[in-house]
Amino acid sequence: MAKKKLIRFTENLSYPHLLQPRYRDLLPVFRLYGNWGPAYFRNTNPITLELGCGKGEYTVGLARSYPEQNFIGIDVKGARLWRGCKTVSEEGLQNVVFLRTRADHLESVFAPGEISAIWLTFPDPQSGKERKRLTSPVFLARYRKVLSPSGIVHLKTDDHDLFAYTLQQLEDMKAELLLVTEDVYQACLQDPVTQIQTYYEHLWQDEGRKILYLKFRFR
Repeated sequence: MAKKKLIRFTENLSYPHLLQPRYRDLLPVFRLYGNWGPAYFRNTNPITLELGCGKGEYTVGLARSYPEQNFIGIDVKGARLWRGCKTVSEEGLQNVVFLRTRADHLESVFAPGEISAIWLTFPDPQSGKERKRLTSPVFLARYRKVLSPSGIVHLKTDDHDLFAYTLQQLEDMKAELLLVTEDVYQACLQDPVTQIQTYYEHLWQDEGRKILYLKFRFR
């Protein structure tokens, strides 16, 4: 396993669509801060983030479905990102890039209002560590800053505790709930949100587990 990881880390270095900034590269801000559209994607199309993207299945799926938009998958694990990077290379997708960094650094990487949408796909529930949840007040404040005024946040999860916690945070900050469902594949059959699934989501579906989904924006 260690040898496979080393091979993947080496291969990652060859992918131009994988950016791996060091911490000092983020100070005071990353070189593409406020300039992702024209400097990296060479266009002014909307930019969507997927945080904790893992193998990039959702990021790649969105990029395939919406070629008129740009997508950035963020994860801290290089071995996971390798799969998404390889798929992007094989398919020649031009509207997707992966960024190896922590979600804590969003405000150093993106300027206020630079992002149009954020996807949180099955984030770690962080049981007993609520402050580390990607829907904690600290993270929600970061999203609010980097999102455009009409920017949307999507959450998909199978964890009821995380779902209830998130709804409470959104109520406290008076966010606008656009859609809330405890069974996305029953409630949103015609919505594109049901067309992209991760590997584990397929497994959970086969086990009969319901997928919870909510879509919201900040007022």
